[in-house]
Amino acid sequence: MYLLLRASNDDLAANRLQDEIIGTYLFRVLRDEWGEDFDSFMSKKVIVIPGDVSLENLGLKDEDLKNEMLKEIEVLVNFAASTKFDERFDISMGVNTTGALNVLNFAKSCHEINVLLHISTAYVSGEIADGEAVKEKPFEMTQSLKKNSKLDIHVEMNLLEKKLDELRAKNASEITIKYAMKDYGLERANLYGWPNTYVFTKAMGEMLLVHYKDNVPLIIIRPTMVTSTYKDPFPGWIEGIRTVDSVICGYGQGKLACFLGHPKTILDMVLNVVNEVFCHFFQDVYDDNFNKIQKVIGLGKMYKPYVFFKAVFDDTNTENLRRETKRHLNKEAVGLGFDPYSIDWTDYMMNTHIPGLTKYALMK
Repeated sequence: MYLLLRASNDDLAANRLQDEIIGTYLFRVLRDEWGEDFDSFMSKKVIVIPGDVSLENLGLKDEDLKNEMLKEIEVLVNFAASTKFDERFDISMGVNTTGALNVLNFAKSCHEINVLLHISTAYVSGEIADGEAVKEKPFEMTQSLKKNSKLDIHVEMNLLEKKLDELRAKNASEITIKYAMKDYGLERANLYGWPNTYVFTKAMGEMLLVHYKDNVPLIIIRPTMVTSTYKDPFPGWIEGIRTVDSVICGYGQGKLACFLGHPKTILDMVLNVVNEVFCHFFQDVYDDNFNKIQKVIGLGKMYKPYVFFKAVFDDTNTENLRRETKRHLNKEAVGLGFDPYSIDWTDYMMNTHIPGLTKYALMK
């Protein structure tokens, strides 16, 4: 496996591989299995490469290595993303939009490419009407979430560059540019109906992939909230504090006494699963007074599109995949376990996810 990591040279990429991936507790099962041979085992399986998806040819500097990759790669998976809701527009655009196109162009040059798998987010849908089903259909170029408006991605890119040039011409400080870019991203996202820069730039990335894919087989996966591992390689692993965990941790640490949300909102976790465990966890909060609400104003604004989300994601494609997997694979392989109805969600949240969150994300 060729693993592209954002780094400027081989040493920094190797350090990231060790510190952020194989050196983490997640790999303890393999380490226990291979013992002293673990490092040599991994070096035979994984070739780490410094690069950057926001750059042409993914920022690859070694021509021989690039040509080797182009000859050998059969499956290309793009999970590079800037996931901050309010990230700088230029950074988010570079990774989530331009980056997706750069990966596609690289895939087109791969001699044996069988599929390009792109990880997006279910919330590219934006805010949907109450009870409406969100279908898994691709975006079209110029599509906007606001009626009577058209989105031109290339115009957006040009406007972004113009905005940056204007700021630099005024000798704006880096901190000024940073916050100007954050505000500008939210402004452009809201203009076309998306609630934040993250989902706006991910939606534009999808548009470019679908429009320019030509003969490259393309799969787009749109997960919702990512929580901790259910079973494999062991229960409860999570890297950092994600989405809903900010609220869980805030409550657990006594920093949040309450958090507003629509009582009928379905909080989707692990591929669009209907989940009411969140209400179970916070059942003692609802009777608390709301005098401390000012402390959560920032989180409230950020999560408003999601805790008041009233639509339902259609997961027909995932269900079809699950059924086909069960039909074709042997009984042992069926243990892939992505049937949401087989999970006791109260037990998972209380005895797997929250303990794992405490152990792996908070106790570092």
